[in-house]
Amino acid sequence: VPAPPLKIRLDNIVPVELQSAPGVVFGDHGFMHFFAGAYANLIPRNLTPAQSRLGHEGISQGGNRIGKLRNGPGGPMRPEEWIGSMTTRFGEKSMGLSVLADGSVLRDSVIANPEEWLGPEHFNSFGASSELLMKLLDPDQRLPVHYHPNKAFAKKHLSLNHGKTEAWIILEAPEGAEVGLGFENKQTKSEVRKMVDAQDTKGLLASLTKHKVKSGDTVFVPAGTPHAIGSGIFVLELQEPTDLSALLEWTDFAVDGVKDGHLGLGFDLVMDSLSYDPIPESEAKKLVIHDRLFTNSDASVFTDVADPYFRADYLTGNKSKVDAGFSIFLALSGSGNIKFDEGSNISVNKGDAILIPFSAGNWELTGASGVVCRPPLAKDASRAI
Repeated sequence: VPAPPLKIRLDNIVPVELQSAPGVVFGDHGFMHFFAGAYANLIPRNLTPAQSRLGHEGISQGGNRIGKLRNGPGGPMRPEEWIGSMTTRFGEKSMGLSVLADGSVLRDSVIANPEEWLGPEHFNSFGASSELLMKLLDPDQRLPVHYHPNKAFAKKHLSLNHGKTEAWIILEAPEGAEVGLGFENKQTKSEVRKMVDAQDTKGLLASLTKHKVKSGDTVFVPAGTPHAIGSGIFVLELQEPTDLSALLEWTDFAVDGVKDGHLGLGFDLVMDSLSYDPIPESEAKKLVIHDRLFTNSDASVFTDVADPYFRADYLTGNKSKVDAGFSIFLALSGSGNIKFDEGSNISVNKGDAILIPFSAGNWELTGASGVVCRPPLAKDASRAI
């Protein structure tokens, strides 16, 4: 029987191998990551919903909105937080993993207790993987033009089970904010390579199709799609559980693109995973969706294009009901509580991140509102590319 829910705080906890040093590294967007681990008296076999606060402090060009939202140490220099992570930084063994208060790693706890954390159906379909990586992203400068390989490319060339299809839930954005998504016109590999070699920032930015975004909008980014996020946009990012990025530009960013921009494959090969065709307008309407947050009803924040990769729903907190399963809830406004079929109530306030295992059973949210992020259903995952 699961123990009562525990409140897990993310207070300056870093990956196990980095306890004596700052937990910051260059990451997939060319910024430094800071990694947060769960902090509480969590007994791995007594799996319960877990509440978390802001995590480890990093140094980079980040804003102060993660600290403000998560009720923790503020910015600046706080560009990114990984929440409930079972994913490591590309090429690392442990960097990026969420750490529990007893020093154990969340990933290890899930591997040791997969059906309790994930449920038998999920475990039978995916193994001991959450199939999910959730981040808060608050860059104080625009992100460079980059892209992510898909599942098939990652499996063939990197021996990985996932690519990196991702999606952005826009929490805040300045007036007139834009994101770039896909090439405006059909490109050839040689044309793009020429811009990359010349580090033609203006040309690369101009080549992208621009979309206006505001708070409450969502953007689904298929793997292979070149993209960039404008300055000042605060994002809740959901993605496949990898740290795979290939850069097209890096001038004025804190990353050595020549060395680290191609996943160790070389640009000629990694650029085979880039999509050179424009996104048809009919498809773009399914990728960029407006006004998905702060509505009067519970609903998915994405269209069904996201179903093979992950799920996310906005919950109003008006007795919002969620089925049992591994999930992470981020409270965006208000105060309230969550009632679990197999556990005690837990209070929820704006900025809390709640890591919920399958063993907690079905649950109901009252008072607070926010976004719950979940893995794909087994029946949909076969459609992932």
